[in-house]
Amino acid sequence: MTAHTDQAIATPPRAPSPEHGFGTLAVHAGSPHDPTTGAVIEPISLSTTFAQTAVGKPVGEFEYSRSSNPNRNNFEAMVAALEHAKYALAFSSGSAATTVILQSLAAGSHVISVSDVYGGTHRYFTQVAKAHGVRVTFTPEIEVDIRDHITESTKLVWIESPSNPTLRLVDIRAVATQAHEHGVMVVVDNTFLSPYIQNPLDHGADIVVHSVTKYINGHSDVVMGVAAFNSDALYKRLAFLQNALGAVPSAFDAWLAHRGAKTLHLRARAATANATAVARALEASPHVIAVNYPGLDSHPHRHIAKKQHRDAMGGGMLSFRIRGGHAAAERFCQRTRIFTLAESLGGVESLCEVPSSMTHAGIPRDQREAVGVFDDLVRLSCGVEDAEDLKKDVLQALECAVAEVEAEEAAAAAAAAKDGNGVDGTNGTNGVNGH
Repeated sequence: MTAHTDQAIATPPRAPSPEHGFGTLAVHAGSPHDPTTGAVIEPISLSTTFAQTAVGKPVGEFEYSRSSNPNRNNFEAMVAALEHAKYALAFSSGSAATTVILQSLAAGSHVISVSDVYGGTHRYFTQVAKAHGVRVTFTPEIEVDIRDHITESTKLVWIESPSNPTLRLVDIRAVATQAHEHGVMVVVDNTFLSPYIQNPLDHGADIVVHSVTKYINGHSDVVMGVAAFNSDALYKRLAFLQNALGAVPSAFDAWLAHRGAKTLHLRARAATANATAVARALEASPHVIAVNYPGLDSHPHRHIAKKQHRDAMGGGMLSFRIRGGHAAAERFCQRTRIFTLAESLGGVESLCEVPSSMTHAGIPRDQREAVGVFDDLVRLSCGVEDAEDLKKDVLQALECAVAEVEAEEAAAAAAAAKDGNGVDGTNGTNGVNGH
């Protein structure tokens, strides 16, 4: 490997420090009062086009809503403030945000990614990026071996912290320091924590991305994505692609997501408190093999959470391995009464799923299991319900799932023994004269 010493870059420039706290920014950033009516909540601008006073002279700053829209601009301004960024760009989905960032790379570029990423990101890296000449290397220990994977063509490092669905953490500053020595950008998918709990740009990342669908919107009624960063050059390149590719959210979705984000700090705190209570209850259960939650002292990367997360919070996501295998995992998700069996996360309602059969089903089994995504793994997204109710729900579902699977296995074993020994237990003679 040849070092890119001539391309070394410093930590990217930062936006000015925010004047106000997170809650104040969430409520007020990008939310000007309407100058005509005084409305404190922005109107929804559904117009696709905007009048011009003369050729090439629009009345205001807007010409066509694919290029820019008042609601999208206001939402982007709010996310930029929350992520301590100079710029933010909104997209029609988190996957679209990923697409635009990868499309910004030239053919022949190389990307290094953590191994345990969201299934959709893995699908894009392995099946789509490859088609336009971008090669991706996956590694389970990115802080340890990033230097071993960097080549002359490496342009980008992709991190999820926490990862989906095993909740592994990455020391962003450690990776960024090594990547920047070689002129390589660092992107952090911050979806699992939201801007309230973690701000990757403050730890040296170049770009932070979110599936807005999840915590930022928080109400399971919008599909959107966003990327935030501080570089002027990145803004020029990514804004061009945002417009050229056209994967932009509607004005109504931008308005809904902006409305949802105003309570992000309240929801993130409630979800963290609930996930912590549930994780502790699961860790104490004899029906659980292991719990993955960065808010527990037992988490192998707890020291990173204490360094990178606001107040060392663990967030609202966790996963655990249940005794009884895949059958018990499926049965657990069918026996919950408050947790809903569904994909996605980060909404006000609590959800559960089995990654091996749902969100990560497209990843080959050997690759899944290499990073801890076993068939008995259950992923939980804790919402904002009462913590005691959620605890009771997971514990009763555990009891039911494990007991039912054990009963079925015992019945199957008894049936097999009966078949092997003869229907009347006479050692295979079927009861006919002892022969």
